[in-house]
Parts: sequence; structure tokens; C-alpha cells
Amino acid sequence: MLLHRLSLCVGLPLTSCHSHTITRAASQGKLPLARAHGKSFAHRGELRQAKRVVVKLGSAVVTRGDECGLALGRLASIVEQVAMLQSQGREMMIVTSGAVAFGKQRLRHEILLSQSVRQALHSGQNALKDMAMPVLEARACAAAGQSGLMALYEAMFTQYSTCTAQILVTNLDFHDDQKRRNLNSTLHELLRMNIVPIINTNDAVVPPPEPNSDLQGVISIKDNDSLAARLAVEMKADLLIALSDVEGLYDSPPGSDDAKLQDTFYPGDAQSITYGNKSRVGIGGMEAKVKAALWALQGGTSVVIANGTNPKLTGHVITDIVEGKKVGTFFSEVKPAGPTVEQQTEMARTAGRTLASLHPDQRSEIICAFADLLTEKREEILSANKKDMELAGSGGRMTPAMLNRLSLSSSKLNSLAIGLRQIAVSSQDSVGRVLRRTRVANNLELEQITVPIGVLLVIFESRPDCLPQVSALAIASGNALLLKGGKEATHTNRILHELAQEALALHGVRDAIQLVSTREDVEDLCRLEKMIDLIIPRGSSQLVRDIQRAAKGIPVLGHSEGICHVYIDADASIDKVIKIVRDSKCDYPAACNAMETLLIHRDVLRAPLFDQIIDMLRTERVKIHAGPRFASYLTFSPSEVKSLRTEYGELECCIEVVDSLQEAIDHIHKYGSSHTDVIVTENEETAEQFLQHLDSACVFWNASSRFADGYRFGLGAEVGISTARIHARGPVGLEGLLTTKWVLRGDGHTAADFSEQGSMKYLHETLPIAHPMPPGQRTSN
Repeated sequence: MLLHRLSLCVGLPLTSCHSHTITRAASQGKLPLARAHGKSFAHRGELRQAKRVVVKLGSAVVTRGDECGLALGRLASIVEQVAMLQSQGREMMIVTSGAVAFGKQRLRHEILLSQSVRQALHSGQNALKDMAMPVLEARACAAAGQSGLMALYEAMFTQYSTCTAQILVTNLDFHDDQKRRNLNSTLHELLRMNIVPIINTNDAVVPPPEPNSDLQGVISIKDNDSLAARLAVEMKADLLIALSDVEGLYDSPPGSDDAKLQDTFYPGDAQSITYGNKSRVGIGGMEAKVKAALWALQGGTSVVIANGTNPKLTGHVITDIVEGKKVGTFFSEVKPAGPTVEQQTEMARTAGRTLASLHPDQRSEIICAFADLLTEKREEILSANKKDMELAGSGGRMTPAMLNRLSLSSSKLNSLAIGLRQIAVSSQDSVGRVLRRTRVANNLELEQITVPIGVLLVIFESRPDCLPQVSALAIASGNALLLKGGKEATHTNRILHELAQEALALHGVRDAIQLVSTREDVEDLCRLEKMIDLIIPRGSSQLVRDIQRAAKGIPVLGHSEGICHVYIDADASIDKVIKIVRDSKCDYPAACNAMETLLIHRDVLRAPLFDQIIDMLRTERVKIHAGPRFASYLTFSPSEVKSLRTEYGELECCIEVVDSLQEAIDHIHKYGSSHTDVIVTENEETAEQFLQHLDSACVFWNASSRFADGYRFGLGAEVGISTARIHARGPVGLEGLLTTKWVLRGDGHTAADFSEQGSMKYLHETLPIAHPMPPGQRTSN
């Protein structure tokens, strides 16, 4: 009868529940593969492989804040996530609280209704004000709430064509061998038929928990935490997700000043945790959750404890965990040999503050030592790079252009060393430079001085030469630095980072630069908004876009696209046009400052210059795409462009026709990316209008777009090119890695001294800026 009833839950035959979604998921290769049970996952990223998942919903997650009734919005979101994971081919089970709260709401309503009728009959309406609500016994509430809770789950899952079944258990069902086998058999049969079992302790009959009643090696069912752990191990689940009203496990009670969320918890760290009070509802606390989690971990099930009540996370907390994202606390038996990325960030920040306080000559000495090491350790660097090149080449997934970026040579190392020494020279007056001095009043002087930004996170792809350049700029500007390089350059990045730390050790700041070599996803790094001050992506436009989307709480310095234009005016010089267009497009087509769209004034179409431009592009094997206006002028036109907002990154470009300078400017504003745009003309007035009215980070007159580069600008090196509107724009070198702070030197001044009753007057006199001196060596006039 039970199975027949379940088959009717969505009006489908029992065997058809989910059959269409399972088949589709299997055909698309999305089904997680079953794995041998007995060993938990070592890293978060492996959670994507979880096939059988238990989701435990704590009382604080299921119930409303008044503890009377259910949090329907949260439940609906959780049901949607579970149904989605089930449709992907995973086997989902839910261990739920909520029967007592649901029953309490129902019984209160019945009691109030009954009392109001009786007292209205005997005492009149005035007596309703004096009614007292009796204390409701928990077992009675559970008995009254179980059926309603299950009906609610069934109705919600029905919306996703997902069948459910209710299982009520007690401690005896696990301690009695025959009952345990029956329970196991029932659950396996339900999972085989793609039904989501919803399990709860039978609180209507269960006795109060006995303290310290665990059998040897077996956890007793005292609460839903222990039930979920016992069930997960019994069913050989791959993952247990325990949702409560806290973000995860903290090293001290949440809310205390020094409390830190533990991203990953290892069994050996248990003694370092100080537990706080239990949640507002339920009979378990964090200590009970950790005990249950460790027991499940020992049984081969991975565990994550996370917040199921945070409105910003509830809608995707379960799916985020299964995707391996950093949510809550992950329990792992495998402790990495090195520090966590959080520990690396703390180490970098501490050492970075010392780096910023060094004398400029000391920072320059570190950079010069790094430059010397690049040449002295040339053979070791090239040997490591050879390993990366061989691995990348054997994989067959990297294009020749990508392999070229990955490759290092003796000449590249020499050029890097020269560039680093230039940075060392230019860094002398960077940190602590006085930008403004003001005498606010007598003996009250204000200074604005340059200071480091703090902790930088630079994420770069297959360009190991980026590491020494960015490291030198960070040292020169006194910033701490986290580096996350592409795995294709693992060996090269490792030795270059070792050399950077060797140079930093000259003045005791070895930890100021950290190479993140753990399995952290870029998205997880972008969530460290309390630890990282600025993210700088160096790589493809897709990488930059992904980071900009992921880094909601951290500023990102960069550009997502490099849609650069070259506009050929009617008064352009033939020789200059050919040189500039060839260089802008053909010198390095994959660069972000390469030309992607060639705008041509209408009058040029009828001039010999147009034919020369086309002949040159054909000679250079540039594929041409015609814009709508350009196509209309031609009888046989090239392929029409799909979008005028395209970054080709190869020997391809779009050609479009405009009628005037203003139309060219309007086109660039509409379809460009505010990166770099060029005008070629001999008309100075036209050029000045272009330079003044075009709103891009770099605007050039009669010069190639390839000049948009920190080295060519004389910045020594750059950390990237920014198209942002604030802080830094265009090629960002040393100056772009600095911010300012205000320093006020007084002599016992108070704001009251300048009130109407006070004796002092504001002067606000601008003072001359003395020769830049390091912090601690300046004196006030």
C-alpha cells in the first residue's frame, strides 16, 4: 500500500519517477560515478563526486524565529536544491526536524479555538482576554505535527516531479540487528526507485536521551545530528551536509572578538576548539554536531557543517557544497603539509607591514637581489620551465600562442632582470611620499602621504614571467602579495617564488609574498573579502569576467575585454595608416591592446588608401569581417560581422564605415570597451576633438594601439591595464598600487578649541612639500 500510495504522489507510475531526468543526465555524462566506500574525501573539490548525500536540517533551519511553525521560504529553497541534485542522478536523503514546531502550532490553534468557544459560552467575551496557554508536551506536539510536516514536504517535492517517503526511527532501530537490516533494505529500495527518503526520530514515543550512553564505537541517537551521522554511515553515504543557524565551526564561541571560522577541520584539532551555547531550538549544540561529524568521518562519510538560515546563502548552500565551494566547515582526515590559504594571507599581511616600514634603500636592495638571482639561477629556472613545456606539449590542449607565453629563455630572464632593476630605482620615493601639506592652525599640521594598499591577490594564467614583475612591484610599493598561477606553469612558478622569498629574507620579510599552491578554486579566493584588499587578474577576458563576477566584496583591477579601435580619418597619411594598422593588428593579435575594429571615414573608401589597407591585411593573412555599413557599399562583401562588440584575439578584425568624427566617437562609445582607441589624421583640430571627447583609458593620435603598455609608458612594468573609473586607469604600474592616508600632528588640540567659544581659528594654509623622506625621518615645521 505504501508503494502504491507513493506511485500516486505525482500522478505517475512508480517506475517512471525521475526516469526522464536520470536518462537525460546519464546521456550528458553528468551522473556522479559510484565510488568504493570506506574513505572520506580529502579535499572539497572532490565533493563533486558525491553520489549519495544526506542533508540534515536542524531545528533552527526548519522552524520560524518564534519557534511556532515552519520557515516555509527556507524549506522551499532547500527542497528545490535537493530535487535538482536528485535529478542529476544523485541519491538524496533528508534528516529533518520540525515535527514538534509544526505540532505546537497546530495544537495551539486547536486549544485557542476550544477555549474561546467554552469561555464564550460560560463567561462571555470579556473572559477571552484572561485565557492562558498551557505548556505543551513535546511528544504530543511531535505526534500532532508528523503528518502535517510530511504532507508539506510531499506537496513541495511534487512541484519538481519528485517522490518522497517518510521513515520514523528510534535508537532501537539501529541497535537491533534485524531492525537495522530492515531499515537498510527499505532505504536502499527507496533510493533505487529514485525516491527521496525523509527521516526523523519518532519523537512521539522516544524517551529522553541518556547522557554518556554511547556504546563502544557506536553513536547513540540522542538528536538529529547523531541520527544523521548514524544513518550516513549505515547507508555508506559519500557526504553528510548538516545545516544549522551558524556559518560553521568556529575556534571559539561565535560573536567573540577573536572567533575565526574554520574552513577545514581535522580530527587532531579538536582540542583547540572552545564551544559556545547551543542554538535557540533543538537539543543539540555545536559540540554535539562536531562529535557526530567526527564519528561519520571515521565511518567513511565526508561532512560539511554550514548555515541554512542565512538569506544570502540559503538559496544555493546545498548545491554550493556539492560543487566543492568554500561554504561552512569541511571535515577532513587529510591535513595538508603546508599552511592554508587563510594562514598564508595572515602571514603575508604581517610581513607586508614590516616590508612597508623598511627604508626605501632596503626595498630596492631586495628587488636588485631578486634580479641577480634570476640570472644566477638561470639554469634551474629554465630546467623547471622545460618540465612545464614538456607536460603542456604532451597534453595537446595548448595553442602555439599559449605555449609561447609559457616559455622562458635566457634573453627573457635577462630582460626581466633589467626591468626589475628599473623598478628598484623608481621605487625610492614611492611609499611615504608627501602629496599635500596643510597648516590647519598654529601647531596643527596635516599631511597626505602615500601608503601601500595592503594585501594584493594576483591571479595569472600561463605566463610565469608575470611572477617576478608583479613581485617586484609589490615589494617596491610595500604591499603583501598572494600569487595564484596556472597549473601549466607549476614548476616554473615554484622556483621563481622561492627566489623571491630568498631575496625578501635579506631583511626578514620572507613571508610577504605567498604562492597559493593548494587546491583552492579562484572563486573561493575571491570570497576572502576580510583578508584581501585588491584582486588583479592577468589573463584571458573570460578569466577577468569570471573574477569580476565572483569578487563581490573585493575591488578588481582590470579589464574584461580589449575591443580597441583604429579610426582612419579623411585627412590621414597613407604611410602612417599602413604602419599603424599593421602594427596594431598583426604585431601580437592575442594582446588586449591589439586592434579589433578598423573604422574608416566614408571618403577614404573612394581613395587609393583603402585598396592599400585591404592589400596589406590580406598579405598579413588577416580575416576581415564587414560591419553593416561597410557591407552595404560592397557587391561581394566579406562575411558580415555577427557583433560589432567582438574581441577576436587572432588575425581577424572588423571593418566599418562612418560618416564623420562624431559618428566614430559614438561608435566607439557604444561598441568599445574603454581600453585603447586610436585616430590617424593629419588634421590637428580633428585629432584634439578625438582626444578630448573620447572616454577611454588610453587615447592615441598617430600611434599604434600596442603602445598601451606599462613598459612602453616608462612604468618599468605593469600589473595590468585597468578600464575602471576610479583608483587607477590604463597601464597600472607602481603608482597604481598605492593609496593614501592622512597624518595630523597637533599639540593637544581639540575640536572645542575651534568652536564659537574657543580661542583658536582655522588657517588652512598650504605648505611647501619638502624633499620626500621615509616615514619616521620627517619633521614638522
